[in-house]
Parts: sequence; structure tokens; C-alpha cells
Amino acid sequence: MTAGLYTALLVLSIYVGITILIYIFQHFFFFRPEILPSNFKYDYPFLFEEKTFEMEDGGSVNSLHFKVPNSRGVVYYFKGNSRSIKGWAKFSRDFMGNGYDFFVMDYRGFGKSRGKRTESKLYSDSQTIYKYLLKSYNEEDIVIYGRSLGSGIATRIASWNNPRMLILDSPYFSFYHHIKRYAFLLPLKIILRYQIRTDQFIKKVEAPIHIIHGNKDRLIPLKNSLKLKKLRPDDIKITVIHGGGHNNLPTYPEYHEFIYKRLNEAAIGWQKAQVV
Repeated sequence: MTAGLYTALLVLSIYVGITILIYIFQHFFFFRPEILPSNFKYDYPFLFEEKTFEMEDGGSVNSLHFKVPNSRGVVYYFKGNSRSIKGWAKFSRDFMGNGYDFFVMDYRGFGKSRGKRTESKLYSDSQTIYKYLLKSYNEEDIVIYGRSLGSGIATRIASWNNPRMLILDSPYFSFYHHIKRYAFLLPLKIILRYQIRTDQFIKKVEAPIHIIHGNKDRLIPLKNSLKLKKLRPDDIKITVIHGGGHNNLPTYPEYHEFIYKRLNEAAIGWQKAQVV
């Protein structure tokens, strides 16, 4: 065997090995869950309800529903790819302070949620919960909010329904395009189990769409949001936080101003709908 052939076979073996590893262990690369025991007790200084949804396939989704008196509606919040709702629940303050109830769930394998997680199950679980919210809220009272990983799932659910508004916080153009930044040499269309095509879903969303993104976001760069806007330049509005990274937007006053304005717009739109 020549040295050149040996080197080529070695490189090919490494390439195949990495491809197989990514295919088998991608859940560990893409998700960083905090797992909670089933008897874990949530503790917050404001009113909330814990609810676990038992899905038809045997899986379960644990959630928290924070409520305020005389709410203006509910924010259905899709979290990122790390930790559990035990920590994410702190963001409820931003929305409850603006008069909205706040609903957040843990994806399967996170927190107290159980069962096999797939892309299709992320969507079906989320849609099941959307239908549950419709029992307590009119659809024009629902604001869907997707953060980071949750932005694609939120967009999928908004495309299937007609909420008052869709807000995307640091979204990706698609999960496939995001991972392609790091593994562009791999056959991702074949091995990637999560495509989450935000770029396709967003074309079917009828609700107003607002995006907020930091221009110093190195994990999911701002260009993802700019590419999404190009798909619907007249329908998507972007707020850029200068200096903002991926995980620190709530430390900027501009973020809270953005939330205040968007939720007020949603409430005013709801009031106009009632008059009509």
C-alpha cells in the first residue's frame, strides 16, 4: 500500500467515524438538558400552576403556567436547548409585568418531561399544548415567543395556527443551516435528525412577526435574522440590540422596551378586534 493510499484511507476512516458519531450522539451535542426528579417541587414567589401532559405515545411534557389577575392574554414561551424550566421560569417576570400570563414547557428529556424526543414530537407536543391553551384563551389572546432553539418550534406552531403575534428571540434561519456552520463537510441532510426549517415555516405565518437579535451574537449570528427578513421584507420587523450577545439580551434596557412595545401592540390589536 502506497503512502498516498494509506493517507487517503486514514482520512476517509476518520471522516466516516466522525459522521457516525454525529449521527448516533447528536442529541448530546445539540441538547444540554437539566433532568429533574419526578417529585421535584417548583418554588416561586408568584402564582403558578404545574401541569404534566400525558401524550398518546407514552411520553409526557411537564409545564408551568404563571398567571396574573385580569391578564391581557398569555405568552406561550419556547425555551432554548439547555437546562430546564426550573431556571427558564425567571423570564416570566418580563411578561407578567406587562399584564400577561406566561406558559413554558420542558421538551422531552428536559426537567420532568419524559419520553423519546424527535423533531416531529417536538411539534406535536407543542401543538397539543396550544390546543390546551385555547380552552382558556381566545386565539387572539395568545402571543407565541421563541428563544434560540425554541424559535424554530415556535414558528412551526405559529404557521399551523393564528396567534396574535409571533416573537423570535435570537432565531436561526434553520437548524440545518445553523449546524452547517460547524459541520459543513458532513452529509448533514442525511444524518441530521433535526432540520427545523424556520425559513420554510415562517412563509406560512399569518400573524405579525417581530424579531430581536444582538449584533454581537456569536452562537447564532444576526445574519440569520436578516436572512429571515429577506423572505418577507414587508412583514417581518427586526430590532437589533447593539452590543448584545446570545445570552445577555435581558441585561439591555432596549430588550425590555422591545417586550413592552410588542405586548402593548398585541393588546391593542386584541382590543380593536373586539370592537370590530
